[in-house]
Amino acid sequence: MFQTIFIRTVTLVLLLTAGLFIHMPIAQGQAPATGEKLYPLQIESDIEITGRLTHPAWQKAPSVFIENQLQPNEDEPAPVNTEVKVLYSRKNIYIGFISSDPNPDRIRAHISDRDNSFGDDFIGVFLDPFNNNKHVYEFFVNPLGIQMDAMRTDNNENMNFDVLWQSKGAVTDSGYRAVMKIPFKSLNFPERKIQNWSIQFLRNYPRSNRYQLVWTDVELDNSCLVCQNGTLAGMQNIESSNTVELIPYGMSYQGSTINDTDNPSSGLDHGPVKARFGGSIAYAPTSTTSLDAVVNPDFSQLETDAAQIGVNETFALFYPEKRPFFMRGADLFRTSEDLFYSRMINHPLGAGKVTQKSGNYTLALLTAYDRDTPFIVPGLQGSSFIRSDKDMYSNILRAKYNIGSESHIGSLVTTRNQAEGDGFNYLGSIDWNVMLADHYYINGQLGYTSTRELQDTTLENGERVFGKSGYDAAFNGEQYTGTMVNAEFEREAKYYNFSVSYESFSPTFQAQNGFINRIDRRTFEADQSLSYYPNFSWLANGSINMSASWRYNFSGTFQERYIFAGISNRLAGQTRLSINYLPLNDERFRGTFFRNLQRMMINLNSSPADIISLGLSTDFGRYVNRSSNPTVGHGYNFSAEAVLKPSARLELSADYSYSTLSSLDDSETYYSGNILRVTGRYNFTRKLFARVIGQYNSFSEQLQLYPLVYYKVNPFTKFYMGMTDNLRHFDQSAPGSFEGYKETNRQFFVKFQYLIRS
Repeated sequence: MFQTIFIRTVTLVLLLTAGLFIHMPIAQGQAPATGEKLYPLQIESDIEITGRLTHPAWQKAPSVFIENQLQPNEDEPAPVNTEVKVLYSRKNIYIGFISSDPNPDRIRAHISDRDNSFGDDFIGVFLDPFNNNKHVYEFFVNPLGIQMDAMRTDNNENMNFDVLWQSKGAVTDSGYRAVMKIPFKSLNFPERKIQNWSIQFLRNYPRSNRYQLVWTDVELDNSCLVCQNGTLAGMQNIESSNTVELIPYGMSYQGSTINDTDNPSSGLDHGPVKARFGGSIAYAPTSTTSLDAVVNPDFSQLETDAAQIGVNETFALFYPEKRPFFMRGADLFRTSEDLFYSRMINHPLGAGKVTQKSGNYTLALLTAYDRDTPFIVPGLQGSSFIRSDKDMYSNILRAKYNIGSESHIGSLVTTRNQAEGDGFNYLGSIDWNVMLADHYYINGQLGYTSTRELQDTTLENGERVFGKSGYDAAFNGEQYTGTMVNAEFEREAKYYNFSVSYESFSPTFQAQNGFINRIDRRTFEADQSLSYYPNFSWLANGSINMSASWRYNFSGTFQERYIFAGISNRLAGQTRLSINYLPLNDERFRGTFFRNLQRMMINLNSSPADIISLGLSTDFGRYVNRSSNPTVGHGYNFSAEAVLKPSARLELSADYSYSTLSSLDDSETYYSGNILRVTGRYNFTRKLFARVIGQYNSFSEQLQLYPLVYYKVNPFTKFYMGMTDNLRHFDQSAPGSFEGYKETNRQFFVKFQYLIRS
C-alpha cells in the first residue's frame, strides 16, 4: 500500500514540475544544424565491405572532407586530408573513410580486443538520429578495422556500450582506409518517412600532439559540441526495428577451497564439476522501444576488479560495473548522484528491462529478483559494506523529458523489498538541467527515501548513530525517512568557467539500490578555471583552477574546509602535467579538529611513442590517520602505470600503487604497503585472444592469478576458458610449520554464449 502511494506521489510531483519547467522561458541552445549537409547515396541491395572501398558504389557516393581542427587548436586547419563517403540501403548505413597521411610508417595501429584502440589512429562518427543532442551513438575504427563504440548522454560517455556492426580497415601507401556497416536495427531512431540525422565525422591523429579533427567547424566556446554537428539528410524507406535477439549460454566450472583456513598444510577440498545454463532475450518491436530479460544469468566477472588501497579509508569503495546486462542502457538510468548502482543487485535469479526513447523523452524500467543482496550503511565519517544471504525484489524506474537542446527534467524511483520479511527501501527523486542562456546552466536533484531496516542484528549490530535522529546502524527493524538536495549554478565556456553548488544528505537518507556512503552532511562549494591556448610547439593548451569547499553536519557542527589550487598543461609528446596544492585543509574527525593538512598532488600522463604510454601520480603532505584514536601524520601515495606494445599483437601493462603514513616525528609507521597488477595480452587474430592477470596485495598478503583464453566473434557470441587462483601468505612461527604462499581457493571454468538474431 505504501509503495503504491509513494510511486503515485512521485509521479504527480514529476508531472507538476515538468509543467512548471515547460512554461519557463528556457534558452533553447544552439541549433543542431550548422549548414553542413550530406545527402548519402541510396543503394538497392546490400554490399560486402572491404577495407579499401573497392565496390563501384563508393565511386558514385558524394564526398565531404574533415578539414577542421578541434584539438589542440580549433583556429587551425586539419594537418592531414580525410575524405568521407556515405551509402545506405533499406537495412544498413555504410560510412567509408579515406585517410591520407604524409608518413604512413608512423600510423599507430594494433590488433586488439574491442574498445581497446583509443591510443591508435582512428576515425569515427557521432550519430544522433533524434537530432536532439541527448543520446548520441559513437562508432570508431582503427586502421586495421578494430571496433570501438560508446553512447554519449548529456556529454557523458558510456564506454561499455556495445552494439552489433561490421568494420574493415587497411593501411595503404598513402595512409589508411576504413569502412563501417551499421544495421539500422542496431539503432534507435524516430519513425519518420524521411530521416534527417545529426552527424559528425571525426579523425584522431596522434603524433607530437593528439590532433582531433572534425567535419564541421566546431567552436569550443559552445559547451554543446554535438549541437554543432552537420546533417545527414534525406534518408528514406529505411527498415525500422522488429528485432529479436536470443543469447543462450552454458558453462561448466569446478572449484577448490582450502580445508582449514588456519592450516596451510590442510590441502584443498576439490568440489565436483558443475554446470549452469541460462540466457537472455531482447525484443525491439519498434525502432524506439526495446525489452530485455535474463533468466539464471551468468554474472561472473571474467575481468576481475583491480584492487584498491583502502587501509586508511572508512567509506565503502566504488567498483565499476562490468556485467553486460547492466552495462547495456546504463546511461538511461544515470543521474547526477549515484542513486542507482547496479552492483547492489548482486546475484539475480532473473531480471528484466524495458526502455523507450523518443525525441522528447526517455523511459527505462529495470526489475530483478536478487539473491545474497549486499547493503551499504552510510554514515558521517564512515560506512559499512554488509554481505547477506537475503533475497530482495528491486525495481528502478527512470523518466526524462527533454526541453530544448540542452535542458531536461527527470525522475528516478527505486524500490527494494525483502522477499521474506518486511524490510524495504523506497526512493524518489527529481533532477533537472536548465540552460538559462549561452554558457549558463542550473542543475540539481532532490531526493526522498523511506526505509525499514531488516530485523537481523547478526548481519549488522553497529552502535553508530545517525546524527541526532536517535536511529542507529544496527539492523533492528527501525523505520525512518531521509532527504537529499543538490543544486548548482555554472558557466561553461572556452576560456572561463565557474560553478557554485550546495549539497546535503540528511542523517537518515539511505539509497539501498545506489552508492551513497556519506550522509549527515551539508556542503557548500565554489570553483573556477581559466583556460589558455598558446599553441606553442611545446605547449598546446592549459588551465589554471581554484576551488573551495565548506562542509557541516546536520547539527551545524563544522566538519571540513579546504582551498584547492592547480595548473594543468598539455605538452608536446602527448603529455599532460598537472600540479595541485591544498594551501588550506582543516577537518574534524571522530571529535578531534585537525588543522593544517596541506598536501601537494602531481599527475603526469604521456604517450610519446607508439609502443609506450606512461602515467604517474603522487600526493604527499599531512593526512589524518583514521584509526579509533586518530592523529595527524605525514606520508605519501604513489601510483604508476605503463603500457608497452612491442608488436601489433602483444600488449603488456603494469599498475603499481604504494601508500604510507607515519607519525610527525617518525616514531611510528601507521601503515605502509603496495599493490601490483600486471597484465599480458596476446591477440592471435581479431577474434582469438589470450590474457593473463597477476595481482599482488601486500596489505592482505595475497597473490592472485587469472589466465584466460577467449574467442570473440562479436560482443555477444564468445567462448571463454580460464581459471582463477588465489594464494595467501602464511607466517607460522611454530617449528616445522609452513611459511610462504599457499593456495586458498581455485576455480576452472569454460563458458560459451551465442547470439541468435532475427
